[in-house]
Formats: sequence, structure tokens, C-alpha cells
Amino acid sequence: MRLPIATPAEVDIALVGIPFDGGTTNRTGARHGPREIRNQSSLVRRVHHQTMRSPFDLVRIADCGDAPVNPVDPAESLELIAGFYRAIAEAGAVPLTAGGDHLVTLPVLRGLSKGEPRGLIHFDAHSDTYDDFFGNRYNHGTPFRRAVEEGLLDPRRMVQIGLRGAISDAANYDFAKAEGIRLIFIEDLMARGVSDVMAEAREIVGRRETYVTFDIDVIDPAFAPGTGTPEIGGVSTFQAQALVRELAGVDIVGADLVEVSPPLDPSGMTALTGATMLFELLCVAAEASALRQPV
Repeated sequence: MRLPIATPAEVDIALVGIPFDGGTTNRTGARHGPREIRNQSSLVRRVHHQTMRSPFDLVRIADCGDAPVNPVDPAESLELIAGFYRAIAEAGAVPLTAGGDHLVTLPVLRGLSKGEPRGLIHFDAHSDTYDDFFGNRYNHGTPFRRAVEEGLLDPRRMVQIGLRGAISDAANYDFAKAEGIRLIFIEDLMARGVSDVMAEAREIVGRRETYVTFDIDVIDPAFAPGTGTPEIGGVSTFQAQALVRELAGVDIVGADLVEVSPPLDPSGMTALTGATMLFELLCVAAEASALRQPV
């Protein structure tokens, strides 16, 4: 977004990349997401055309670089990422992250943890609450099950929006349902509309600290084909923007946009979509951060 480079101690919101896709189970390439999202974000302008406000005028924002990863050792990468975000939290900054596959949200939540479980608003075609894939418990299909088990998230304050697609086993959603996670499938979203669904989401998380995670595959692959696990029948880019704008008023303590795989979309449109959605997330996160600033 043509922003300066800075350290987390110098900003209120830290833009960060996590170039990691070691948790991918099928099509790879999300490790290149941060680089191309940064490239496409040079097209982002300062003022939101609906609110007529600029997040850059509300709080201090800068690019704080990439979290360190080990591309051949996922376990070490989880530790490195968590440590990087722990430093961001200690500096008092709110991280806004470009992934990376969806496993990266788990170490981010670990690094930001203050010991109390937080709420989660999760936009995705997939629940990502599997127990394992091929015997592996740490991949992009399992982060939110691990986060609940580790006490990082309160399942009663979690809502997953846009779920769809054939599943490998009828029991795939059993954990989420048993824990009380609110599952909103795409059919429900389309029938009820964005405003009604997001009013419910805001009620679920309440006014306490909430993390927001946006998987690009919640958007229909007609608009964003460059992702590892595309599912047809998703939301349009217009609906995606409307969903994020309805986060206004949520106490956002961190957010990410994940699963953009530039090699799977040479046109660059998926990365541009990712950069634009990051701007939408930045606008609501900046409003939340400004409210926390001392008068």
C-alpha cells in the first residue's frame, strides 16, 4: 500500500506477510501470496469510497516485513511465527497479515494470546476443524480445531461464514457442532443476506476481543481462481466487501487474509482481490484501533 517500513513498536497496525504454505494438502503456492499481494496493493488508494475516511489518517500503519519461516520444517515455522507475533503483541500493535496457507493463523493466535480465549469471525469455504489429514494434525485443514483445544479461541464466540463444497466424510463438521461453533453455510448466507448474517456474527462475538480470518476461497473462483482449494458457488467480490464492512464495531485485535496462490492465477486478479480485501479489513481494524487510543 506504498507504506513505509517500520518496526511494530512504531505503529498501531502492523502489516505483515507470512510466506509459508507447508500446511497445504493439495495445490501449493500460497507462500508467494505476501509478495504478490504487496505488489498489487500499490493500486490501493487512501480513502474508502463509502465511509469517506482513510485508515491511514486514523492510526499509525506500516509494513513490518515478513515473519520468519523454515520452508522445509513446518514445526519450526510454527514456533518462529508465534515468536514473531508475540513481539508484535508486546509492542502493542495490531497485526494485519497476508498469508500463506491457513495453518499460519494458528501460530498467529498463539503469539497474540493473553491467556484468555478470544472470539473468531471466520470467512471460508471450509471449516478447517479436521482432526488430521493423512495422520498429520498440523495443516491448513486443522488450525481452528487446534486453536480451540489449546484454549486460544472460545468456540461459543466463533462463527464460520460461507461454508460449502463436498466433504470427504459426513463427520467432518461434528467437532465444530459439538463445541458450539456457529456454522453458516453459503445457502443460508444467500437466503438471509449479508446484513442479517453479519448482525448475528457481531452478536456472537459480542464486544470482547475478536480475531478475523478471511480465506480467499470464500470468494467464488470465478473472481479469485488462484487458491489451493477452490469451491464454486461462493460469494462475489462485492458481497465479500459487504461482509467485511459489516465488521464495523467489532473489537478486532488481529486479522489475516490467507490462501492466495499467485502461481495458480497468472493474471494477478486473485492477488489484487486479496490486496483489496486487506484494505477493507484495514479500514475496520483501524476504526477499532482508534477507539482504543487514549484520549
